[in-house]
Amino acid sequence: MRAAVTTSSGVEVREIPDPVPGPGQVLARPLAAGVCGSDLHLADAMAAEGPSARPYVMGHEFCAEVVALGPETSGRVPVGTRVVSVPMAAGRGGPVGLGLSPELPGAFGELMVLQEDLLLPVPDGLSAEHAALTEPLAVGLHAVARGDVADDDLALVVGCGPVGLAVIAALKAEGNRRVIAADFSPQRRAVAERLGADLVLDPATDDPYGHWADFGFTELPGAVALPEGRRAAGVVAFECVGAPGVLRQMITRVPNHSRIVMVGVNLEPDTIDPIVALRKELTLAFAYSYRKEEYARTLDLLARGRIDAEAFVTGEVTLDGVAGAFAELHRPNDQVKIIVRP
Repeated sequence: MRAAVTTSSGVEVREIPDPVPGPGQVLARPLAAGVCGSDLHLADAMAAEGPSARPYVMGHEFCAEVVALGPETSGRVPVGTRVVSVPMAAGRGGPVGLGLSPELPGAFGELMVLQEDLLLPVPDGLSAEHAALTEPLAVGLHAVARGDVADDDLALVVGCGPVGLAVIAALKAEGNRRVIAADFSPQRRAVAERLGADLVLDPATDDPYGHWADFGFTELPGAVALPEGRRAAGVVAFECVGAPGVLRQMITRVPNHSRIVMVGVNLEPDTIDPIVALRKELTLAFAYSYRKEEYARTLDLLARGRIDAEAFVTGEVTLDGVAGAFAELHRPNDQVKIIVRP
């Protein structure tokens, strides 16, 4: 089959052997797959490793069509069914991340194997490219769950890249939560507004932390003076940038008793001031990936039109365009999600 694979020089389309489904697995044909920031990091790492690096077929955000059933399958999802799946399958030594391991290919190829018991049929009326957004949007849903956001809370989303926009979509999909969003890109701010953010700011000209009163929020005092039975704060801040210094800034600027959820992937060492968080009694949580139940709920939200999926899709390429898409995403740009059509 043809697939976009990692090489010492970047990403190339090559002919590779067709994958063979093992027990409890199906063979599937990818219909649409999103390019994730982790794909860029993986391709860079493999290029840096040089010729000794094993090739990867990336693509863990996907919608695919079942084309054959492997051994020991139940047939509950028949051939011809469009599906999404948590990107995991059984490998030789245990669970393997699809598109994140050289053992099993992801969706940037003409075929892939999927675990039958993880398959979720895509409802009629939901396009393949929108169904492929289930994976990244589930990250946002999980982040909101980690923040324990109530309908009357005030959410601050700093960074409106794919992760931040997924958080905004999740905040609005299952409640009328009030949302402040901040990003330097006017295009991404426009998408945040389209998704329902109540106040969208350019941090170059406006302070994201200066609008609590606009939403009727009055900061409560520290723990000693907090009235008994009074619900604390109600501000939940989502760090969706993943850059050194942003978390420290949040700890300094959010009100007492706020909750902070770290969603952005920061690959660099960072420092914070624990005494500031301690005295303000902040709650700090980290969100990574999602649960199977959240994945299924995200697909349902997409199918019911609770999320404006079209707002996320800003580009589309074939397999031959994957290398160009990676190059574009490496440059400062306003892309949200590029979809690959294998």
